[in-house]
Amino acid sequence: MPLTYYQTPVGIARITAEDGFITSVSIRDEEGLVVEATKDKLLNKAIKQLGEYFAGTRQSFDLPLNQNGSDFQQEVWDELLKIPYGKTISYLQQAKSMNNPLGIRAIASANGRNSLWVIVPCHRVIGSDGSLTGYAGGIWRKQWLLEHEAKVLGVGQTKLAF
Repeated sequence: MPLTYYQTPVGIARITAEDGFITSVSIRDEEGLVVEATKDKLLNKAIKQLGEYFAGTRQSFDLPLNQNGSDFQQEVWDELLKIPYGKTISYLQQAKSMNNPLGIRAIASANGRNSLWVIVPCHRVIGSDGSLTGYAGGIWRKQWLLEHEAKVLGVGQTKLAF
């Protein structure tokens, strides 16, 4: 399985690909793992697009994605892709948009199992009270990503999408 590492402003991203798909992007704190140059064209494309995202010139990704998960998890992750850049929704709003208002905990759990960091934007889901809850990469990274998107859009704070 091809893999590479890419230095971002918030840590080192580990990117994997398989069978023509990006299969995971995770964030790490370790140092010394940065490879960046790779012979794999798809990994290079992912590095390029992540670089554009962090430079503020890309608001959505154009990569073939495939992460392992149940049909329910796939549905949850597809819903995350609908959240506009620089906007946030609450877990309850996500549950309601999936016509599953009682499934909020299962939906939040599926968000937490998202293996495509930043590309599938689970960082855009917040608590109903506006709190930055539940982020595997660390709350400080979630805040950084939301502030980055708001800054790129030229707004002081992110806005709820719904």
